[in-house]
Amino acid sequence: MKVAILAPPWLPVPPPAYGGTEAMLDGLARGLAEAGHDVLLYTTGDSTCPVPRSFVFERSVGVGTAGPAAELRHVIRAYEEVAADFDIVHDHTLVGPIYAERFPWLPVVTTNHGPFQGDLADLYRAIGHRVPVIAISRSQAGSAKDVPIAATIHHGVDPGRFPLGAGRGGYALFLGRMAPEKGVATAARVARKAGVPLLIAAKMQEPAELAYFESEVRPLLGGGVEYVGELGWDDKVRLLADATCLLNPIAWPEPFGMVMIEALACGTPVVATSSGAAPEIVRDGVTGFIRDSETALAAVLDQVGHLPRQACRDDVERRFSLRRMVAEHVRLYEQVLEARTEAAASRGNLWGVPLPGGRLPAGSS
Repeated sequence: MKVAILAPPWLPVPPPAYGGTEAMLDGLARGLAEAGHDVLLYTTGDSTCPVPRSFVFERSVGVGTAGPAAELRHVIRAYEEVAADFDIVHDHTLVGPIYAERFPWLPVVTTNHGPFQGDLADLYRAIGHRVPVIAISRSQAGSAKDVPIAATIHHGVDPGRFPLGAGRGGYALFLGRMAPEKGVATAARVARKAGVPLLIAAKMQEPAELAYFESEVRPLLGGGVEYVGELGWDDKVRLLADATCLLNPIAWPEPFGMVMIEALACGTPVVATSSGAAPEIVRDGVTGFIRDSETALAAVLDQVGHLPRQACRDDVERRFSLRRMVAEHVRLYEQVLEARTEAAASRGNLWGVPLPGGRLPAGSS
């Protein structure tokens, strides 16, 4: 197939540091190309993903620094380039699936990397009957309510890009974004309670992130708790491989959580709360522990050293590999193309994907 992948313009692909969506897109684009498909990644000029790329912005526009006009410009130019020459577009932007109405002959699918509630609820409710929507976890899909979900596909990684570590660093690691919903302060309190050193590697650039650090996290530093900044790829995987565990006490229904499968790929168990997709990723008592109170989280930090690190790596290779993720996307693309051929004349369901239970939208023939 000829597949056009449309990335958001906020960060390059792959991201130089923080960026779970962009890390996933890098893997998907590389994996599709390695599987023999013709791939175009529409991204930004500073991206380095080793597939054919195109762009309108020479550099990524930055998270939280540009308005909707930037994404719309990015989307308009992307569809102008791919509309006539690709079998399918996999759109990871927000405005793209709406703009795609201008190209009714072009098969488009989209992945929701955020929640199905709040600001995104109306968007996916409006497009879900026309554009097949991919969820990234069962937890996220279960919250979609009246948005039809075409497929639930967990993210994946290439285990070969991650060193299998022995966890000899003697520290727990927090890796993510400096935000209350990520549980940074909780991780610091849990580590202090357990008497375990904690390294905090977190993106901290936006005003809200800086304010949260100053008010909630900085007072907890010291006594074995250290903030080491935002990490690039090499430093990230080194710290993951040497950590005794990834401490990930998220406080919101996170749709997936790339950092957890990256840790497991390094053989590093994950200690997390039961929010969002964490219970789908972490096998409690096998590849980590799922606990919900700070006391319970602290209690298991002494136990993670007894979990076999090879089991963590094996679980990624079995359930969260890049090959599995690519194969599931290809299967959906094929289903979309086949269904469009069979149901091209079905009014109201131009995209040809049945709703759950095989029914078609009201008004379809």
